[in-house]
Amino acid sequence: MHFYTRFAAFAAMTIISVASIMAQTTQKWGNTALRVAAAAAVRQDSRTASADSIDAVQAEATAVSIMEMPRISVADSLLSDSAAVASVGYIPVATIPNYYFVPAIFDTYRMLDADSLSSVDPLADIPAAGWLMRANAVDTHMQRAKQAYMLKCPESVQYNVAWLPEPPKKFEVVIDPKTQVIDIHEVKVDPMAGADLVAEKIDERHWMHQFSGNIQFSQAYVSPNWYQGGNNNLNIIAHAIWNVKLNQNYHPKLLFDTTIQYKLGMNSAPDDSLRNYSISEDLFQINSTFGVKAAKRWFYSLTFQFKTQLLNSYTSNTRTLRAAFLSPADLNVGVGMTYNYSKKNFTFDASISPLAYNMKICTDRSMDVTAYGIKPGHKTVSQYGSTAELKMRWAIAYNIIWQSRVFFFTDYSYIQADWENTLSFEINRFLTTQIYCHARYDSSTPRTEGDHTWRKFMLKEILSFGFAYKFSTI
Repeated sequence: MHFYTRFAAFAAMTIISVASIMAQTTQKWGNTALRVAAAAAVRQDSRTASADSIDAVQAEATAVSIMEMPRISVADSLLSDSAAVASVGYIPVATIPNYYFVPAIFDTYRMLDADSLSSVDPLADIPAAGWLMRANAVDTHMQRAKQAYMLKCPESVQYNVAWLPEPPKKFEVVIDPKTQVIDIHEVKVDPMAGADLVAEKIDERHWMHQFSGNIQFSQAYVSPNWYQGGNNNLNIIAHAIWNVKLNQNYHPKLLFDTTIQYKLGMNSAPDDSLRNYSISEDLFQINSTFGVKAAKRWFYSLTFQFKTQLLNSYTSNTRTLRAAFLSPADLNVGVGMTYNYSKKNFTFDASISPLAYNMKICTDRSMDVTAYGIKPGHKTVSQYGSTAELKMRWAIAYNIIWQSRVFFFTDYSYIQADWENTLSFEINRFLTTQIYCHARYDSSTPRTEGDHTWRKFMLKEILSFGFAYKFSTI
Protein backbone atom coordinates (compact mmCIF):
# COMPACT_ATOMS: atom_id res chain seq x y z
CA MET A 1 0.00 0.00 0.00
CA HIS A 2 2.89 2.28 0.78
CA PHE A 3 4.38 1.50 -2.67
CA TYR A 4 1.23 2.48 -4.52
CA THR A 5 0.99 5.74 -2.57
CA ARG A 6 4.53 6.74 -3.59
CA PHE A 7 3.92 5.73 -7.24
CA ALA A 8 0.76 7.85 -7.39
CA ALA A 9 2.57 10.85 -5.95
CA PHE A 10 5.41 10.46 -8.48
CA ALA A 11 2.96 10.19 -11.40
CA ALA A 12 1.11 13.27 -10.23
CA MET A 13 4.32 15.30 -10.02
CA THR A 14 5.34 14.11 -13.51
CA ILE A 15 2.00 15.11 -15.00
CA ILE A 16 2.16 18.51 -13.29
CA SER A 17 5.72 19.12 -14.63
CA VAL A 18 4.81 18.15 -18.21
CA ALA A 19 1.72 20.32 -18.06
CA SER A 20 3.77 23.25 -16.76
CA ILE A 21 6.34 22.86 -19.57
CA MET A 22 3.63 22.64 -22.22
CA ALA A 23 1.91 25.70 -20.79
CA GLN A 24 5.13 27.70 -20.86
CA THR A 25 5.86 26.62 -24.43
CA THR A 26 2.33 27.38 -25.55
CA GLN A 27 2.41 30.78 -23.88
CA LYS A 28 5.80 31.56 -25.43
CA TRP A 29 4.70 30.61 -28.92
CA GLY A 30 1.38 32.38 -28.36
CA ASN A 31 3.12 35.59 -27.38
CA THR A 32 5.44 35.26 -30.36
CA ALA A 33 2.57 34.67 -32.75
CA LEU A 34 0.64 37.61 -31.32
CA ARG A 35 3.62 39.93 -31.63
CA VAL A 36 4.40 38.81 -35.20
CA ALA A 37 0.74 39.13 -36.15
CA ALA A 38 0.61 42.58 -34.58
CA ALA A 39 3.77 43.59 -36.44
CA ALA A 40 2.29 42.32 -39.70
CA ALA A 41 -0.95 44.21 -39.06
CA VAL A 42 0.92 47.40 -38.32
CA ARG A 43 2.98 46.88 -41.48
CA GLN A 44 -0.21 46.31 -43.51
CA ASP A 45 -1.73 49.53 -42.20
CA SER A 46 1.51 51.44 -42.63
CA ARG A 47 1.59 51.12 -46.41
CA THR A 48 0.05 54.57 -46.48
CA ALA A 49 2.08 55.78 -43.51
CA SER A 50 5.65 56.95 -43.25
CA ALA A 51 8.75 54.89 -43.98
CA ASP A 52 9.71 55.05 -40.28
CA SER A 53 6.72 52.87 -39.37
CA ILE A 54 7.71 50.26 -41.94
CA ASP A 55 11.25 50.14 -40.61
CA ALA A 56 9.93 49.74 -37.08
CA VAL A 57 7.73 46.84 -38.07
CA GLN A 58 10.60 45.13 -39.86
CA ALA A 59 12.93 45.60 -36.93
CA GLU A 60 10.25 44.31 -34.55
CA ALA A 61 9.50 41.23 -36.64
CA THR A 62 13.17 40.43 -37.09
CA ALA A 63 13.90 40.85 -33.40
CA VAL A 64 10.95 38.66 -32.42
CA SER A 65 11.96 35.93 -34.87
CA ILE A 66 15.61 35.83 -33.88
CA MET A 67 15.27 36.21 -30.13
CA GLU A 68 12.20 34.14 -29.38
CA MET A 69 12.13 31.29 -31.89
CA PRO A 70 13.53 28.10 -30.32
CA ARG A 71 15.98 25.84 -32.08
CA ILE A 72 13.77 23.62 -34.23
CA SER A 73 14.16 21.62 -37.42
CA VAL A 74 13.35 22.65 -41.00
CA ALA A 75 10.50 20.18 -41.20
CA ASP A 76 8.78 21.87 -38.24
CA SER A 77 9.14 25.48 -39.43
CA LEU A 78 9.89 26.68 -42.96
CA LEU A 79 8.62 23.51 -44.62
CA SER A 80 5.47 23.14 -42.51
CA ASP A 81 3.58 24.40 -45.56
CA SER A 82 3.00 21.48 -47.95
CA ALA A 83 3.34 23.79 -50.98
CA ALA A 84 6.73 24.94 -49.81
CA VAL A 85 7.84 21.36 -49.21
CA ALA A 86 6.89 20.43 -52.77
CA SER A 87 8.71 23.45 -54.20
CA VAL A 88 12.12 23.10 -52.58
CA GLY A 89 12.74 19.34 -52.58
CA TYR A 90 15.19 17.78 -50.14
CA ILE A 91 16.69 19.68 -47.23
CA PRO A 92 18.63 17.93 -44.46
CA VAL A 93 16.25 17.69 -41.51
CA ALA A 94 18.59 18.63 -38.72
CA THR A 95 18.74 21.11 -35.94
CA ILE A 96 20.24 24.20 -37.52
CA PRO A 97 20.79 27.81 -36.36
CA ASN A 98 17.77 29.98 -35.67
CA TYR A 99 18.72 32.69 -38.13
CA TYR A 100 17.59 30.47 -40.99
CA PHE A 101 14.00 30.75 -39.78
CA VAL A 102 13.46 34.49 -39.67
CA PRO A 103 10.55 35.74 -41.82
CA ALA A 104 11.33 35.59 -45.53
CA ILE A 105 13.28 38.71 -46.48
CA PHE A 106 14.10 39.30 -50.14
CA ASP A 107 17.56 40.66 -50.79
CA THR A 108 18.62 39.60 -54.30
CA TYR A 109 18.39 36.84 -56.85
CA ARG A 110 21.40 34.55 -56.83
CA MET A 111 22.78 32.50 -59.71
CA LEU A 112 23.16 29.26 -57.78
CA ASP A 113 25.03 26.30 -59.19
CA ALA A 114 23.34 23.85 -61.49
CA ASP A 115 22.95 21.15 -58.84
CA SER A 116 19.26 20.91 -58.06
CA LEU A 117 17.71 19.91 -54.76
CA SER A 118 17.26 16.17 -54.60
CA SER A 119 16.20 13.52 -52.15
CA VAL A 120 19.78 12.33 -51.71
CA ASP A 121 21.93 13.57 -48.87
CA PRO A 122 25.08 15.02 -50.55
CA LEU A 123 27.20 13.97 -47.54
CA ALA A 124 25.94 10.41 -47.40
CA ASP A 125 29.05 9.13 -49.14
CA ILE A 126 31.43 11.18 -46.96
CA PRO A 127 31.16 9.72 -43.45
CA ALA A 128 34.27 11.59 -42.33
CA ALA A 129 33.06 14.99 -43.49
CA GLY A 130 34.06 17.64 -41.06
CA TRP A 131 31.80 20.17 -39.39
CA LEU A 132 32.80 22.87 -41.85
CA MET A 133 31.82 20.81 -44.88
CA ARG A 134 28.53 19.84 -43.26
CA ALA A 135 27.75 23.43 -42.29
CA ASN A 136 28.52 24.56 -45.85
CA ALA A 137 26.23 21.85 -47.25
CA VAL A 138 23.42 22.90 -44.91
CA ASP A 139 23.88 26.55 -45.88
CA THR A 140 23.83 25.72 -49.59
CA HIS A 141 20.61 23.77 -49.25
CA MET A 142 19.02 26.51 -47.20
CA GLN A 143 19.93 29.15 -49.79
CA ARG A 144 18.29 27.04 -52.50
CA ALA A 145 15.25 26.44 -50.30
CA LYS A 146 14.94 30.15 -49.57
CA GLN A 147 15.18 31.13 -53.23
CA ALA A 148 12.78 28.41 -54.38
CA TYR A 149 10.32 29.46 -51.67
CA MET A 150 10.48 33.12 -52.73
CA LEU A 151 10.04 32.28 -56.41
CA LYS A 152 7.11 29.91 -55.91
CA CYS A 153 5.45 31.62 -52.93
CA PRO A 154 6.06 35.36 -53.54
CA GLU A 155 2.87 36.32 -51.73
CA SER A 156 4.42 35.03 -48.49
CA VAL A 157 7.51 37.26 -48.76
CA GLN A 158 6.55 40.33 -46.76
CA TYR A 159 9.91 42.03 -46.32
CA ASN A 160 12.47 43.51 -48.67
CA VAL A 161 16.00 44.43 -47.70
CA ALA A 162 15.72 47.55 -49.86
CA TRP A 163 13.22 48.98 -47.36
CA LEU A 164 15.71 48.91 -44.48
CA PRO A 165 16.86 52.30 -43.19
CA GLU A 166 20.49 51.23 -43.56
CA PRO A 167 22.19 48.45 -45.50
CA PRO A 168 22.58 45.14 -43.64
CA LYS A 169 25.94 44.18 -42.26
CA LYS A 170 28.21 41.96 -44.30
CA PHE A 171 30.85 39.65 -42.93
CA GLU A 172 33.90 38.04 -44.48
CA VAL A 173 35.51 34.80 -43.36
CA VAL A 174 39.28 34.43 -43.67
CA ILE A 175 41.02 31.14 -42.85
CA ASP A 176 44.72 31.16 -42.01
CA PRO A 177 46.11 27.80 -43.21
CA LYS A 178 49.19 28.11 -41.02
CA THR A 179 47.55 28.81 -37.68
CA GLN A 180 44.26 27.14 -38.63
CA VAL A 181 42.41 30.13 -37.24
CA ILE A 182 39.14 31.34 -38.73
CA ASP A 183 38.78 35.12 -38.62
CA ILE A 184 35.34 36.64 -39.14
CA HIS A 185 35.21 40.38 -39.55
CA GLU A 186 32.66 42.90 -40.74
CA VAL A 187 32.95 44.38 -44.21
CA LYS A 188 32.15 48.06 -44.18
CA VAL A 189 29.62 49.05 -46.82
CA ASP A 190 29.70 52.63 -48.04
CA PRO A 191 26.10 53.59 -48.88
CA MET A 192 27.38 56.39 -51.11
CA ALA A 193 29.71 54.17 -53.10
CA GLY A 194 29.11 54.70 -56.78
CA ALA A 195 26.93 57.77 -56.20
CA ASP A 196 29.40 59.95 -58.05
CA LEU A 197 29.49 57.74 -61.13
CA VAL A 198 28.46 59.49 -64.31
CA ALA A 199 26.90 57.57 -67.16
CA GLU A 200 29.03 57.55 -70.27
CA LYS A 201 27.61 59.74 -72.97
CA ILE A 202 26.58 57.84 -76.06
CA ASP A 203 27.00 59.65 -79.34
CA GLU A 204 23.74 59.98 -81.21
CA ARG A 205 24.01 58.51 -84.68
CA HIS A 206 21.63 60.42 -86.91
CA TRP A 207 22.92 59.01 -90.20
CA MET A 208 23.35 55.31 -90.87
CA HIS A 209 25.74 54.22 -93.62
CA GLN A 210 26.04 50.85 -95.27
CA PHE A 211 28.50 49.83 -97.98
CA SER A 212 28.89 46.57 -99.84
CA GLY A 213 31.20 45.71 -102.70
CA ASN A 214 31.78 42.48 -104.56
CA ILE A 215 33.65 41.15 -107.55
CA GLN A 216 32.07 38.19 -109.31
CA PHE A 217 33.65 36.22 -112.10
CA SER A 218 33.22 33.20 -114.33
CA GLN A 219 35.80 31.55 -116.54
CA ALA A 220 35.84 28.93 -119.29
CA TYR A 221 38.76 27.35 -121.12
CA VAL A 222 38.38 25.24 -124.26
CA SER A 223 41.36 23.50 -125.83
CA PRO A 224 41.91 24.19 -129.56
CA ASN A 225 41.14 20.58 -130.44
CA TRP A 226 37.91 20.32 -128.44
CA TYR A 227 35.58 18.11 -130.47
CA GLN A 228 32.64 20.57 -130.28
CA GLY A 229 34.75 23.69 -130.75
CA GLY A 230 34.26 26.82 -128.64
CA ASN A 231 36.09 29.84 -127.31
CA ASN A 232 37.88 30.70 -124.09
CA ASN A 233 35.86 33.09 -121.99
CA LEU A 234 36.39 35.23 -118.92
CA ASN A 235 33.64 37.34 -117.35
CA ILE A 236 34.07 39.82 -114.49
CA ILE A 237 31.34 41.76 -112.71
CA ALA A 238 32.10 44.44 -110.12
CA HIS A 239 29.32 45.92 -108.03
CA ALA A 240 29.50 48.62 -105.31
CA ILE A 241 26.55 49.99 -103.31
CA TRP A 242 26.52 52.79 -100.77
CA ASN A 243 23.33 53.46 -98.81
CA VAL A 244 22.63 56.39 -96.47
CA LYS A 245 19.58 56.54 -94.20
CA LEU A 246 18.28 59.02 -91.66
CA ASN A 247 17.93 57.34 -88.27
CA GLN A 248 14.19 57.30 -87.58
CA ASN A 249 14.75 56.61 -83.89
CA TYR A 250 15.78 60.26 -83.60
CA HIS A 251 13.70 61.56 -86.50
CA PRO A 252 10.46 59.51 -86.53
CA LYS A 253 8.59 62.03 -88.67
CA LEU A 254 11.16 62.19 -91.47
CA LEU A 255 12.26 59.72 -94.13
CA PHE A 256 15.49 60.00 -96.09
CA ASP A 257 17.00 57.10 -97.99
CA THR A 258 19.65 57.43 -100.71
CA THR A 259 21.42 54.66 -102.60
CA ILE A 260 24.34 55.16 -104.98
CA GLN A 261 25.52 52.14 -106.92
CA TYR A 262 27.81 51.29 -109.79
CA LYS A 263 27.90 48.00 -111.67
CA LEU A 264 30.41 47.09 -114.35
CA GLY A 265 30.43 43.85 -116.31
CA MET A 266 33.20 42.94 -118.75
CA ASN A 267 33.95 39.78 -120.68
CA SER A 268 36.64 38.65 -123.09
CA ALA A 269 35.76 39.02 -126.77
CA PRO A 270 37.69 36.48 -128.84
CA ASP A 271 35.35 37.07 -131.81
CA ASP A 272 35.99 40.83 -131.84
CA SER A 273 38.90 41.69 -134.13
CA LEU A 274 39.16 45.29 -132.83
CA ARG A 275 38.97 44.77 -129.03
CA ASN A 276 39.99 42.10 -126.57
CA TYR A 277 37.03 42.72 -124.30
CA SER A 278 33.48 43.95 -124.46
CA ILE A 279 31.29 45.68 -121.89
CA SER A 280 28.22 43.66 -121.02
CA GLU A 281 26.92 46.00 -118.33
CA ASP A 282 27.77 49.53 -117.24
CA LEU A 283 25.35 51.23 -114.86
CA PHE A 284 25.72 54.23 -112.57
CA GLN A 285 22.51 54.86 -110.65
CA ILE A 286 21.27 57.15 -107.87
CA ASN A 287 17.97 56.56 -106.07
CA SER A 288 16.73 58.89 -103.36
CA THR A 289 13.54 59.25 -101.35
CA PHE A 290 12.65 62.11 -99.00
CA GLY A 291 9.43 62.08 -96.99
CA VAL A 292 7.47 63.71 -94.18
CA LYS A 293 5.25 61.48 -92.06
CA ALA A 294 1.55 61.59 -92.85
CA ALA A 295 0.24 58.57 -90.94
CA LYS A 296 1.50 55.30 -89.53
CA ARG A 297 4.18 54.07 -92.00
CA TRP A 298 2.94 56.53 -94.66
CA PHE A 299 4.94 59.57 -95.80
CA TYR A 300 4.39 62.43 -98.21
CA SER A 301 7.38 61.83 -100.43
CA LEU A 302 9.59 63.13 -103.19
CA THR A 303 11.43 60.46 -105.21
CA PHE A 304 14.47 60.95 -107.44
CA GLN A 305 16.22 58.59 -109.83
CA PHE A 306 19.14 59.11 -112.20
CA LYS A 307 21.01 56.50 -114.21
CA THR A 308 23.56 56.39 -116.99
CA GLN A 309 26.76 54.60 -117.89
CA LEU A 310 30.35 55.82 -117.52
CA LEU A 311 32.37 53.96 -120.23
CA ASN A 312 32.09 53.76 -123.98
CA SER A 313 30.61 50.61 -125.45
CA TYR A 314 30.91 49.56 -129.09
CA THR A 315 29.21 47.12 -131.38
CA SER A 316 31.35 44.04 -131.99
CA ASN A 317 33.86 44.30 -134.90
CA THR A 318 32.88 47.93 -135.56
CA ARG A 319 33.70 51.39 -134.29
CA THR A 320 30.04 52.26 -133.93
CA LEU A 321 29.39 53.72 -130.51
CA ARG A 322 26.58 51.91 -128.76
CA ALA A 323 26.52 53.77 -125.40
CA ALA A 324 28.57 56.36 -123.51
CA PHE A 325 28.37 58.71 -120.53
CA LEU A 326 25.00 60.54 -120.63
CA SER A 327 24.20 58.68 -123.82
CA PRO A 328 21.68 57.56 -122.88
CA ALA A 329 20.67 58.76 -119.41
CA ASP A 330 17.36 58.88 -117.52
CA LEU A 331 16.23 61.39 -114.92
CA ASN A 332 12.98 60.87 -113.05
CA VAL A 333 11.38 62.97 -110.29
CA GLY A 334 8.04 62.12 -108.70
CA VAL A 335 5.74 63.48 -105.97
CA GLY A 336 3.39 61.23 -104.06
CA MET A 337 3.21 58.87 -101.07
CA THR A 338 5.64 56.28 -99.70
CA TYR A 339 4.82 53.31 -97.51
CA ASN A 340 7.70 52.19 -95.28
CA TYR A 341 7.71 48.85 -93.44
CA SER A 342 10.77 47.59 -91.62
CA LYS A 343 11.46 44.57 -89.43
CA LYS A 344 14.66 42.85 -88.38
CA ASN A 345 14.90 40.52 -91.39
CA PHE A 346 12.45 42.14 -93.80
CA THR A 347 12.05 45.64 -95.25
CA PHE A 348 9.57 46.88 -97.81
CA ASP A 349 9.11 50.31 -99.43
CA ALA A 350 6.41 51.32 -101.88
CA SER A 351 6.45 54.76 -103.53
CA ILE A 352 3.55 55.90 -105.69
CA SER A 353 3.87 59.21 -107.54
CA PRO A 354 0.79 60.25 -109.50
CA LEU A 355 2.71 63.32 -110.70
CA ALA A 356 6.11 62.54 -112.21
CA TYR A 357 8.59 64.08 -114.60
CA ASN A 358 10.88 61.94 -116.75
CA MET A 359 13.69 63.21 -119.01
CA LYS A 360 15.72 61.13 -121.45
CA ILE A 361 19.16 62.38 -122.41
CA CYS A 362 21.56 61.55 -125.26
CA THR A 363 24.45 63.98 -125.68
CA ASP A 364 26.58 62.12 -128.25
CA ARG A 365 25.57 63.23 -131.73
CA SER A 366 27.17 60.20 -133.38
CA MET A 367 24.41 58.03 -131.93
CA ASP A 368 20.87 57.63 -133.24
CA VAL A 369 18.88 59.72 -130.75
CA THR A 370 15.57 58.61 -132.24
CA ALA A 371 16.12 55.17 -130.68
CA TYR A 372 15.47 56.82 -127.31
CA GLY A 373 12.42 58.81 -128.38
CA ILE A 374 14.39 62.02 -128.90
CA LYS A 375 13.75 64.14 -131.97
CA PRO A 376 16.63 64.55 -134.45
CA GLY A 377 18.83 67.52 -133.58
CA HIS A 378 17.80 67.43 -129.90
CA LYS A 379 19.60 65.99 -126.87
CA THR A 380 16.70 65.57 -124.47
CA VAL A 381 13.03 64.78 -124.36
CA SER A 382 10.65 65.52 -121.47
CA GLN A 383 7.77 63.32 -120.45
CA TYR A 384 5.07 63.80 -117.80
CA GLY A 385 3.18 60.97 -116.22
CA SER A 386 3.17 58.70 -113.17
CA THR A 387 5.73 56.43 -111.50
CA ALA A 388 5.70 53.60 -109.01
CA GLU A 389 8.63 51.97 -107.27
CA LEU A 390 8.66 48.89 -105.00
CA LYS A 391 11.73 47.79 -103.04
CA MET A 392 12.08 44.69 -100.90
CA ARG A 393 14.90 43.13 -98.91
CA TRP A 394 14.39 39.76 -97.21
CA ALA A 395 17.02 37.92 -95.18
CA ILE A 396 15.70 34.40 -95.77
CA ALA A 397 18.48 32.93 -93.64
CA TYR A 398 21.59 34.29 -91.98
CA ASN A 399 23.52 33.78 -95.24
CA ILE A 400 20.76 34.07 -97.88
CA ILE A 401 19.44 37.50 -98.90
CA TRP A 402 16.89 38.29 -101.59
CA GLN A 403 16.65 41.87 -102.90
CA SER A 404 14.03 42.94 -105.41
CA ARG A 405 13.14 46.24 -107.07
CA VAL A 406 10.32 47.16 -109.44
CA PHE A 407 10.20 50.52 -111.24
CA PHE A 408 7.35 51.64 -113.49
CA PHE A 409 6.81 54.84 -115.49
CA THR A 410 4.18 55.83 -117.98
CA ASP A 411 3.13 59.04 -119.70
CA TYR A 412 -0.06 57.26 -120.75
CA SER A 413 1.28 56.75 -124.30
CA TYR A 414 4.60 55.10 -123.41
CA ILE A 415 5.42 52.44 -120.77
CA GLN A 416 8.75 51.56 -119.20
CA ALA A 417 9.17 48.96 -116.45
CA ASP A 418 12.17 47.32 -114.78
CA TRP A 419 12.20 44.38 -112.40
CA GLU A 420 15.55 43.53 -110.80
CA ASN A 421 16.18 40.54 -108.52
CA THR A 422 19.37 39.59 -106.72
CA LEU A 423 19.68 36.40 -104.68
CA SER A 424 22.91 36.29 -102.66
CA PHE A 425 24.40 33.23 -100.97
CA GLU A 426 27.15 34.18 -98.53
CA ILE A 427 29.59 31.30 -98.14
CA ASN A 428 31.61 33.17 -95.53
CA ARG A 429 32.59 36.76 -94.81
CA PHE A 430 34.50 37.22 -98.08
CA LEU A 431 33.04 34.65 -100.52
CA THR A 432 29.62 34.87 -102.08
CA THR A 433 27.53 33.51 -104.93
CA GLN A 434 24.87 35.60 -106.69
CA ILE A 435 22.02 35.05 -109.09
CA TYR A 436 21.02 38.29 -110.81
CA CYS A 437 17.96 38.60 -113.04
CA HIS A 438 16.82 41.83 -114.72
CA ALA A 439 13.58 41.93 -116.72
CA ARG A 440 12.71 45.07 -118.69
CA TYR A 441 9.77 46.20 -120.77
CA ASP A 442 9.94 49.27 -123.04
CA SER A 443 7.09 50.03 -125.37
CA SER A 444 9.33 52.25 -127.54
CA THR A 445 11.83 49.47 -128.32
CA PRO A 446 11.91 48.70 -132.10
CA ARG A 447 11.56 45.14 -133.29
CA THR A 448 14.77 43.14 -133.58
CA GLU A 449 15.54 42.06 -137.13
CA GLY A 450 15.19 38.32 -137.59
CA ASP A 451 13.89 37.71 -134.04
CA HIS A 452 10.24 38.30 -133.26
CA THR A 453 10.18 36.31 -130.00
CA TRP A 454 11.13 38.95 -127.44
CA ARG A 455 9.74 42.08 -129.11
CA LYS A 456 9.50 44.76 -126.41
CA PHE A 457 10.41 42.47 -123.52
CA MET A 458 14.09 42.09 -122.52
CA LEU A 459 15.81 39.78 -120.01
CA LYS A 460 19.30 39.48 -118.52
CA GLU A 461 20.43 36.71 -116.12
CA ILE A 462 23.86 36.23 -114.53
CA LEU A 463 25.10 33.51 -112.19
CA SER A 464 28.43 34.38 -110.63
CA PHE A 465 30.83 33.55 -107.82
CA GLY A 466 33.34 35.87 -106.24
CA PHE A 467 34.62 37.99 -103.38
CA ALA A 468 32.58 40.37 -101.23
CA TYR A 469 33.24 43.01 -98.60
CA LYS A 470 30.78 44.86 -96.37
CA PHE A 471 30.78 47.41 -93.61
CA SER A 472 27.91 49.10 -91.87
CA THR A 473 27.16 51.59 -89.09
CA ILE A 474 23.70 50.12 -88.50
